[in-house]
Amino acid sequence: MAGALVLVFFVAPVDADQGISQKIFYFHVPLALTSYVCFGVGAWKGLRLLWTGVARHDLESYTAIHQGTIFGALTLLTGSIWAKASWGRWWVWSEDQLVLFLVLFLFYCAYFMLRFSVEPGSRRERISAVYALFGVALIPVSFLAIRLSKNFIHPVVFTRHGPQMTHSMFAAFCVAWAAVLLVAYVMYRVELAGKRIDANLQDLREALTAS
Repeated sequence: MAGALVLVFFVAPVDADQGISQKIFYFHVPLALTSYVCFGVGAWKGLRLLWTGVARHDLESYTAIHQGTIFGALTLLTGSIWAKASWGRWWVWSEDQLVLFLVLFLFYCAYFMLRFSVEPGSRRERISAVYALFGVALIPVSFLAIRLSKNFIHPVVFTRHGPQMTHSMFAAFCVAWAAVLLVAYVMYRVELAGKRIDANLQDLREALTAS
């Protein structure tokens, strides 16, 4: 992350049109892509639960989706800041790409309401897994909405001809995304370890109570 900050603020040039406010691009886009990755991992773990019936995949799916909502919230926050700085508006409801990402985010927020409305057990695990699988279908829709948009409020940097940026800007973007992915992975492992310890303590407490 330190390397990304150096590249973003001291190596990558200032954008000719948007000025210094464009620097948030190096964090806004990696945050969005990382949230997609987390939701995808959550769906994959949910599929493995349905396929194998191994209970640990439920906790892994839940943790990945939790991380995805965190990075999704940061995506919406940084996107609003960027929009206000560049176009003078915090939000534009007529923009499909903005609304679709918000729908994706709210869909996964509802995942937690569904999950905790069902008693713990195999039924909750299966319902959560199916919900996670349905949600992953929104990811390509949200991603393609940015690329198919005809308006310029959300610039398309990556095209079929490659990244539309200088080499130093692309290097800064790649390092920033790697840094955000690494932060997400560390947060995922720490939260997963904590939840596993909590589950083991709960099982031990129930065993002691029963005895």
